[in-house]
Amino acid sequence: MVCRWTVLSVVTALALTASAAQAQAPAPAPAPAPARPATAPAVSATKIGFVDVQRVLARSVAGVSAREQLEKEKGTMQREMDGKRQELEKLRDELEKKGALLTPEARREKQDAFERKRRDAARLADDFQKELEKKEQGLLQKVLQDISGVIERFGKERGYFLIVERRGAVVLYGAAEADVTDDVIRAYDQEAGTKGKK
Repeated sequence: MVCRWTVLSVVTALALTASAAQAQAPAPAPAPAPARPATAPAVSATKIGFVDVQRVLARSVAGVSAREQLEKEKGTMQREMDGKRQELEKLRDELEKKGALLTPEARREKQDAFERKRRDAARLADDFQKELEKKEQGLLQKVLQDISGVIERFGKERGYFLIVERRGAVVLYGAAEADVTDDVIRAYDQEAGTKGKK
């Protein structure tokens, strides 16, 4: 019986000694925080600009030249249409003034001729309109292709990160310094002048 109490006392004493030792031992240091990934270096200031292509078309030498060429074509077509309109007015006046004096058959022939000429004039006007739109599209497409090349070179030379079209990109705010339109017009005119001299 003595043995059992002695063993139990020794076990209890050891347990108490261990818990006392733990109480006196310094608290373990907190685990170090995991290393944070290195942050990306700060991005240097980026230059972003916008171009008003409509203004380039309206003010550049090539844009003005394309518009003048279209106006010249339009003027030629307008003169031809004016001639057709005068011819129709003359036929209509003839029908109104002399129609009562003509035989029914002659009157019908004049009316048929008038209707034919009127339809021809309407078709011609429609053809002219389509032709003019096609020429305008072709000229503008060429100017826009040239402008795209100029803008790309301009952006690279001046260190722009991005240049957008003002209307197409829906720029809600643009500082005056970001508007590179006039610079692009000058570059475009200069490049057009250089090509013209070759």
